Amino acid sequence: MSDLLQSFPVGFVAGPNAGPGTVDGQGQDTILDASGLEAARREIASWPGYAPTPLVSLPGFAAAAGVEALWYKDEGARFGLGSFKALGGAYAVCRLLRRQAAARAGVDEVSTADLTSGRYREIVSGITVCTATDGNHGRSVAWGAQTFGCRCVIYIHATVSEGRKQAMEHFGAEVRRIEGNYDDSVHQAARDAAANGWFVVSDTSYPGYTEIPRDVMHGYMLMADETIEQLSHGPGPTHVFVQGGVGGLAAAVCARFRLEHGETCPRFVVVEPTNAACLFESAKAGRPVVVAGDLDTVMAGLAAGEVSLLAWSVLQGVVDGFMTVPDEAAEDLMRLLARGVGGDPPVVAGESAVAGLAGAIGALRTPEVAEALQLDGQSRVLVFGTEGATDTEVYRRIVGRSPEAVAAG
Repeated sequence: MSDLLQSFPVGFVAGPNAGPGTVDGQGQDTILDASGLEAARREIASWPGYAPTPLVSLPGFAAAAGVEALWYKDEGARFGLGSFKALGGAYAVCRLLRRQAAARAGVDEVSTADLTSGRYREIVSGITVCTATDGNHGRSVAWGAQTFGCRCVIYIHATVSEGRKQAMEHFGAEVRRIEGNYDDSVHQAARDAAANGWFVVSDTSYPGYTEIPRDVMHGYMLMADETIEQLSHGPGPTHVFVQGGVGGLAAAVCARFRLEHGETCPRFVVVEPTNAACLFESAKAGRPVVVAGDLDTVMAGLAAGEVSLLAWSVLQGVVDGFMTVPDEAAEDLMRLLARGVGGDPPVVAGESAVAGLAGAIGALRTPEVAEALQLDGQSRVLVFGTEGATDTEVYRRIVGRSPEAVAAG
C-alpha cells in the first residue's frame, strides 16, 4: 500500500451474529421492507430538486490502498442541504404532517401537494416538530418543516458548531443549545415534546417510539437504492464500510442490499469514532449498551452514545464487523480526498463522511482485521460519503482550503 495512507490504530470486533431480533413485534427483515422503500422513493423523487447523487469511482485511491476498486457515494449536494440526512428527516416530517392533517380534518388522506399548496395551512401551522441533532438531521427536519408548513424546534448540545446552528436557523427553526452531549439533547427534546404536545422527529428509536425513526430509515434506503442502480452494469462491491452513529444509516444500507442480494450480500462493516462507539461496544457485549462521557469527536455527526433499537435489531445478525477509527485518520483522509490520489478527481468530504473510508484503510493496514474480513487485493469496496462541507469554517481549518477551492481544483 502507498505510504500516502499511513497506518493508524483501529478497534475491531466481529459481528455478534445474534440472529433475527424483534422490536415492537417486528422481525429483522420486516422493519425496513420493500413497501416502505417504494413509498419513500415515490415521495422523495417527486420533490423539486431531486436527483441521484454521484457515485464516484476512485481508481487512484484504490491502487494506493491495494484493492481492486473503490467507490465513494458523494452526498454533498443532496437537495442543497449537504448530506444524506435530507432523505430522512424531511421525509418523516412530510409523513407525519400528512397523517395528522388527515386525522384532524376528518378525511381519508392528505397528499403532499395538499400540504405545499396550503390547503391545510391552518391545521399544519399549529403543529410543532422537534428533534435533537449534531447538525445534519436537524437541518433536514428544519427544511421539511419550512417546506410543509409547520413549526420546528431543534435541540443541540454544547459542542455543535455555530455554523451548523445557523444553518438550521436559516430554515426557520428555533434552535436551543443545552449542556451535555447528544444523548442529553435527545432526552431533553423528548421531555419538552411530551410537556408541550409536540412531535419528536428523531433518527433514533427507543422503547415505544419506532414509527417515525422507521420512516427516517426508509428515506435513507433511497441512497443505497440509487447506489445499487449505479453499480448495476458491472461487478458490485465485495465489502461495504458504512458509518455508525445511532445505527440508522447502517441499518438502511444493510436492509437495502439484503433486499437486492439476500444471503449473497457484500460483507458489511460498521465504523465509528473511537470516542463515540456505542454500536462497537454493543457488539462486544452482544446487546445494546450506553457509552457515557462527552463523546467528543471531530466526526460530529457520529457522536452518539445510545444505539437505535430498530437499527440494532436490523444490524445485530448481519454485520460482519464493527470498527473504531481515530479522529486523526478522518482528518488525513479529508485532506487526501481534497487533493485527489493518483489522478482521482478532488472530493469535498466532511468530517463524518470519511468514517467508512477510514475503516476500510484501517482494516487493510491491520493484517488480522483484513484477514477476518477477507479484505485483499481482489476486494471491491463501497463507502458512503455522507456529507460535504456542512460547516465551511471547520472544513477550511482541517483541509487548509475552502470547499469551493477544492471543488474547483
